[in-house]
Amino acid sequence: MTIFSTLLPIDTALGVVVCWLLLGLTGLLLQNTALITRYIFPAGALAALLLAAAALNNLGGDSNVAVLALGLPDLPFHLRLDALSAFFLLLLGAASVGISLYSAGYFRDMKGGALGLLCFEYHIFLASMALVFMADDAYLFMVAWETMALSSYFLVTTDHHVAQARRAGFLYLLIAHVGAIAILLSFGVMQGGQGDYTFASMRDAQLNAFWASVTFLLALFGFGAKAGILPLHAWLPEAHPAAPSPISAMMSGIMLKTAIYGILRVSFDLLDAPQWWWGALALTLGLLTALYGVLFAAVQTDMKRLLAYSSIENIGVILTGIGLAIIFHSFQKEALAALALTAALYHSFNHAFMKGLLFLGTGSVLHATGERNLGRLGGLIHRMPKLALLVLVGTLALAGLPPLNGFVSEWLLLQAFLLSPGLPHSYLNMLIPIAAAALALAAALAGYVMVKFYGVIFLGQPRGSDVVGQKPFDEVHDVGIWERIGLTWLALGCILLGVFPVFFILLIDFVSQMLVGHTLGVSAAQTGWLWLTPIQPERASYSPLILFVIIIAGVLFTLYGVKKFYHARLRRSPAWDCGYPEQTARMQDTAEGFGQPIRQIFQLFFGITREVPGPFDKKPHYHGETSDRLWEWCYLPIARLTDKISALTGKLQHGRIHAYLLYSFVTLLALLAFVR
Repeated sequence: MTIFSTLLPIDTALGVVVCWLLLGLTGLLLQNTALITRYIFPAGALAALLLAAAALNNLGGDSNVAVLALGLPDLPFHLRLDALSAFFLLLLGAASVGISLYSAGYFRDMKGGALGLLCFEYHIFLASMALVFMADDAYLFMVAWETMALSSYFLVTTDHHVAQARRAGFLYLLIAHVGAIAILLSFGVMQGGQGDYTFASMRDAQLNAFWASVTFLLALFGFGAKAGILPLHAWLPEAHPAAPSPISAMMSGIMLKTAIYGILRVSFDLLDAPQWWWGALALTLGLLTALYGVLFAAVQTDMKRLLAYSSIENIGVILTGIGLAIIFHSFQKEALAALALTAALYHSFNHAFMKGLLFLGTGSVLHATGERNLGRLGGLIHRMPKLALLVLVGTLALAGLPPLNGFVSEWLLLQAFLLSPGLPHSYLNMLIPIAAAALALAAALAGYVMVKFYGVIFLGQPRGSDVVGQKPFDEVHDVGIWERIGLTWLALGCILLGVFPVFFILLIDFVSQMLVGHTLGVSAAQTGWLWLTPIQPERASYSPLILFVIIIAGVLFTLYGVKKFYHARLRRSPAWDCGYPEQTARMQDTAEGFGQPIRQIFQLFFGITREVPGPFDKKPHYHGETSDRLWEWCYLPIARLTDKISALTGKLQHGRIHAYLLYSFVTLLALLAFVR
């Protein structure tokens, strides 16, 4: 007992990292499906819970530091556990508990050899993300960052025999490494040739406005590539559908937040002198990313691609909050900066639970039906009622409906926009109202997308008559016990984060105090934990618990109260069903039809190709496809240019020895001329 009481939170966190590494290595050596699913994944979930407890314990305490005797000579690894890193370690631990428990059931049918390798990569992925959050020098940060990228690449290409998975993995790894180069350059600028690579030295570096701006732009580009910020989003809708569903949940819910952490660490901690236009740039990119992501999510027919584009939208919302916080912080409006920063951090945590829950839900649908195309699903609420109920929680939360958690963070962010005073720049005074309207539009479209997602999959009738996906409807089974426990954990997180926001905001206060020197909890809790008041009660207030009680009471009254009090007035007769018994699955609204209004209104954003049948076709067939114009405008020209340069370079390789000797002779002459 004495030994554990003397352990620092950073020691516990580092112990969890070592535990994950050992669990992964054990799974690789055992290669036994039963042992891995029954013991190793649950043990990984227990370690994640311990990590969350250690991070929670350190949120209100002093920063812990440590130096490891690892790395290169005279280049040891430095670790630091402060409020910012503790918050994101709490996110990592809390969300990965549910994902690891779910994985114990999801991978039960996987062969031992393949599962052993996946188990190793999975726990390496977890450990590397934890080290990213704890790194206190550029050297360890980049080692952990690249380890995270490589392990997630191998997880994405788990089905490497499928060409689409290999293509998605290559694209992801390529953009990840381009981003890593930008991050490394930003650290190099902050280091300034002083020979000290620690973050403490970078905090003390006196950069002028120009070099500070260069650092911020490099960091925004590098971390934006990992987060999926426009136009660096191309890998995300390809990698998430290719990866196994628990890996998609991990990447979307947690890995994307490592980029958010990096932006916050550089902008508010290492630089600590943000300029207003940094915030305006981040705000603009965030809004464009949010709108772009939600529009493309609305027209998707693949349920995992739909969620991937939804992740782009949510990352845009988080970046919008960060940009607004930078603007307020640059003008010393710290109360509003704390409000915007709290909204961004709250939404980061919310997104980990909401999107983790939905990606795991799609994994269960895919596991049960063998299908992820929305056009071949439907009516699953009758065969998978437990899954339908749990996924409904995540759907309503991601739609931003009260009293769940998605509403709280978006409401706080809108309050930051609405309460913003006149700023000393006319451009900003014009931008902020437009940004508020764009954010409201993105939130409304997100609700539209979630109605499509849940309605097409779970409601109505199977769209293949008595067949759903690749299986007969009667053979579709509900989720198992391990999957149900993992999904329930994430669903409870969505409910508790929504119903009791004041308690969580008090935890975020430690981060906002560290980054902007101000907190929101004093005003948020001034009327008690029952009411959430961002600034003043007379300006805006919200009680999620009261609303939750009203909703539950309304449902109970509808179910039982009407029958009890109006029983004498009831007259039993067949209910009007709008002719539903005469309908067939073909009469239901399809995923393509549901997205048609969005496709028509915003058709300038989409690259649309259609195959329309002729009037005399005996077997008419209609096919429509929506593509990403940014892929055609940005990435294809780069690919063509690369091919041309490679072709020109290849002409130098003739396979003739005298040509190579000539190249060497010309190079030697050039070097001699340069030396002279």
